[in-house]
Amino acid sequence: MLVSDFDYLLPPELIAQHPLADRSATRMMHVRRYGGPEIDNLQFRSFPDLLSPDDLVVFNNTRVLPARLFGRRSGSRAQTLSPQNPASREFLTGRVEVLLTRQIQADPPVWQALVRPGRKLGVGEKIFFGEDAEHPELTAEILERGEFGERTLRFTGDFWGTVNRIGHIPLPPYIDRPDTAEDREQYQTIFARELGSVAAPTAGLHFTREILDRIAARGIETAELTLHVGLGTFQPLRHENVEENHLHLERYSISADAAEKLNRARREGRRIVAVGTTIVRTLEFAAQQSKEFGEQSGDANIFIYPGYEFRVVGGMLTNFHLPKSSLLMLVSAFAGTSRALRAYNHAVAERYRFFSYGDCMFIE
Repeated sequence: MLVSDFDYLLPPELIAQHPLADRSATRMMHVRRYGGPEIDNLQFRSFPDLLSPDDLVVFNNTRVLPARLFGRRSGSRAQTLSPQNPASREFLTGRVEVLLTRQIQADPPVWQALVRPGRKLGVGEKIFFGEDAEHPELTAEILERGEFGERTLRFTGDFWGTVNRIGHIPLPPYIDRPDTAEDREQYQTIFARELGSVAAPTAGLHFTREILDRIAARGIETAELTLHVGLGTFQPLRHENVEENHLHLERYSISADAAEKLNRARREGRRIVAVGTTIVRTLEFAAQQSKEFGEQSGDANIFIYPGYEFRVVGGMLTNFHLPKSSLLMLVSAFAGTSRALRAYNHAVAERYRFFSYGDCMFIE
């Protein structure tokens, strides 16, 4: 199985650069593996009507942190970096961009991160953050280099205060514009609570209070899990043979309440509907560890591609994903590769909006 088998042609103008004013006004492709037409073109507002009263719908309650930081190298020309002046793509002398990807330790804060320009920054070098060039509010020391080009950074100073004040929302690279103040809320789901992701679980971006109320009015049970989206979202697969690739660890947690709901649904033979690939990965990884769900947390690195036998998930809501990506492979495993690629080509032909701020598909 080759990575190039999961490719499709996408006109750049179909990549959504901004969200719609009404989150639930997005389009939704309905894809069936069995029974009825294979593909329907609907609006997301139809989603509650496609659910069964017996379904359990599972959301990811992670919250995106302002993980994109701009600082300066030790020994570089002093500069004042203002949070009101979003960084351009051009680097000034000594300018360093840091993208936090995964927390390793809380006290003192130790994070994995992507760093630009990475080649010039060695182990032991320091990066300074804050508006006052002479008295930085936050300092990061590079502890080691990682397998995928990331760095391990140890921070000293007011970590969360500085990150919340000068950090930028890490919009994906295919959104070709600087982040804005509005993105701090628009790039969050309405159930985002647990801070720790560097990318939004984008299938959840379509939900509004009205949609959730309609789901509740039908008596449909819901649950929330947490998976903090990490570096794997940004990294392309390195090996052409699919099976030779592996994914980064992502932190997850399942509460006792969610575990009880999941176990009851499975015992009763009810369908579990995952809102997003993050929920699919969390549920399927946890199911590999034990026959029943329990209150738990850990690191998941499951890589799902065609041939995988799903143990938990019976329905999936998801946005459209990048060509040749691990997430498109997950969708192909769930829908069937040929069906998934037909759906993507149909989406291009019908001018769907793609990726994080774009439209979605519901696969049964």
